[in-house]
Amino acid sequence: MTEANLDGQQASAAEESIPMTGAQMVWEAFVREGVKTVFGHPGGAILPTYDALASYEAAGKIHHVLVRHEQGAAHMADGYARATGRVGVCICTSGPAATNLVTGLATALMDSVPVVAVTGQVPTNLLGTDAFQESDVVGVTQPVTKHNYLVTDVSELPMILKEAFYIAREGRPGPVLIDICKDVQNATGEFRYDMTVDLPGFEPWPTVDMSKIQQAADLINQAERPLILAGHGIKLAGVSRELLEMVERAEIPVVTTLLGAGDIPETHPLSLGMGGMHGEAYANRAVQGCDVLIAMGMRFDDRITGSLDRFAKQAKIIHFELDKAEVGKNVVPDLPVIGNLGETLPALLSLIEQRKHPDWLAELNVWREDSGQTDIINYEVDELIPPYVIRQLWHSTKDTERGPAIIVTDVGQHQMWESQYFVHEFSGQLLTSGGLGTMGYALPAAIGAQMAHPDRLVWAVVGDGGFQMTLQELAVLKQERDLPVKIAIINNGFLGMVRQWQQLFYERRYVGTPIVAPDFVKLADAYGIPALAVRKPEDVSGAFKQALETPGPFLIDFRVKEELNVYPMVASGAAVDQMIRRPKPAVVQGFSGVEPSW
Repeated sequence: MTEANLDGQQASAAEESIPMTGAQMVWEAFVREGVKTVFGHPGGAILPTYDALASYEAAGKIHHVLVRHEQGAAHMADGYARATGRVGVCICTSGPAATNLVTGLATALMDSVPVVAVTGQVPTNLLGTDAFQESDVVGVTQPVTKHNYLVTDVSELPMILKEAFYIAREGRPGPVLIDICKDVQNATGEFRYDMTVDLPGFEPWPTVDMSKIQQAADLINQAERPLILAGHGIKLAGVSRELLEMVERAEIPVVTTLLGAGDIPETHPLSLGMGGMHGEAYANRAVQGCDVLIAMGMRFDDRITGSLDRFAKQAKIIHFELDKAEVGKNVVPDLPVIGNLGETLPALLSLIEQRKHPDWLAELNVWREDSGQTDIINYEVDELIPPYVIRQLWHSTKDTERGPAIIVTDVGQHQMWESQYFVHEFSGQLLTSGGLGTMGYALPAAIGAQMAHPDRLVWAVVGDGGFQMTLQELAVLKQERDLPVKIAIINNGFLGMVRQWQQLFYERRYVGTPIVAPDFVKLADAYGIPALAVRKPEDVSGAFKQALETPGPFLIDFRVKEELNVYPMVASGAAVDQMIRRPKPAVVQGFSGVEPSW
């Protein structure tokens, strides 16, 4: 931990130190950082800090949300951060409470989400003695945080708090954990918060090499078959408008990653939607057929690349990336452009020429027509299927007074169906666990997003498996004065994605994947939440209408066809354009009034 770095002028104008307990310092730092909402669960080792919370809540400075499991606190802070772009905050006690945060912190780290977690720890004289509820939280969380601290001296706490928020949000965002011994929380020290953070070796915003920008522009301006591969970094940098301007100026089609959904509106003719393992076949063919691939704010993970030795071998690859560690880690680019997209993309845009690529777009349109997507909505019309549910969800949320919905998904088949059949209108409209693939993410993250935007429409789309991992957080919806999160359960009686792999690659040996669920309508009623079950396609639209017209939370249990697979699909080890396609011929009758998105 570094000391405050104050020069003479700063020192003369510095704020006066204020005597405070360590517990008070935590909340005072949160207020100085603009934190309004904190998600947490109390316990013995963090109790002094919770006691100090009382005056901050009474003054209306901090609102504490009591979770039912600490993993939920981490996911709520994550959802809050993704929905706002600000640092999300969670707090809990030591031992099992702190270790319960690990999954949520790992989720945030993989997806570059700024979170600060504060945990209590046993008193300093008991460290290393295996005291009650002691765990080496710093050691446990080191692999799943951007940085972490163990605080054993109250005089260091103010600077640590300031550094934690700085590290979490600056550069590539990520989670930071502060583990504070109980005696430090009780101790009194001097609090001030006007210090300058100075972290030697930490370079959050690397200097941009403008010659690289010019080289990138030259490659793009000369390309005949250019393609942009856009990821989460577009949203983090807030440059979706600049991306769209570049796309339209140079007529460049766009494929997105899962977390890049909506980087440009998916209704745009140059949007090809998501690529990768469950992306559209034409999007993956575009990746394999382009001559210049412009990767922006994405890390070439295995779900987007398929077999690395056969990925985009025909293309010159330009990689715009903030984190130097990601450049060349999986795919070695022909031209790396290191820097914040908020700086590099506007600089590039000024050098991009007006271009048309009619032959390239014509070829893409042929691939679209051959993709099998015409069977999306109308497949198996005699039964309720997830694609139809998701498409109707999009229809029901398009023109509401509350604006475009925020969709928060869990992980599994329903997550992929959402990415395929919900038409995303803006960057960050879809919140989901992309890197870690965390089941149980959706409900608590949706609560965090709804707390961040009380007037927005927030839907949690979950599977019957993942929902049961964190469904105890339904209590928070009632506790927070009927927080109006809407919940759609895609209930197929299986751990669906695992079952799909068992069907395709393990000769239908469904070991451990059939799942027994409670009556979700009765469960919701036990929490005082209105709910209904839907079994027929003709009832879907009305169910969504009822949910939207009902104040507060609402749950819909969609009892869908059980053994339905997500297609297209790239098998493990296959090239990204070697896909298992949708079944043909398609059944195309029925489901009137639902227009396709292509």
